[in-house]
Amino acid sequence: MLETFYEAVLAGALVKRGLTVERQKPIAVEYDGMTFVEGFRADLVVEHTLIIEVKSVERLSPVHGKQLITYLRLTEQPLGLLMNFGAPTFREGVKRVVNNHTDFASSRLRVNQNRLSPA
Repeated sequence: MLETFYEAVLAGALVKRGLTVERQKPIAVEYDGMTFVEGFRADLVVEHTLIIEVKSVERLSPVHGKQLITYLRLTEQPLGLLMNFGAPTFREGVKRVVNNHTDFASSRLRVNQNRLSPA
């Protein structure tokens, strides 16, 4: 199946459980004094803080993890999930990506919520 199918199903399942989910959320990027309104699109943003990058490939490559870590750095978020629905098992398909964050107990206090909050 295509990534868009898995993205839609995952988003629906999370919404059904009462979570706020945004699909294909445009994220602004600032560079050299300029703001690019659609610097990139996050596949899923859950509860305005968790970025989930959805893939459907036989095997993840290093560029997939680099893509997500770049998104986390640009949005100043501590944690993201790389979910590959093409992997043989769920366990093999889910990778947790951490953005230089060590204290998860107080992450809500240290995360810049404004970057992912609704406009």
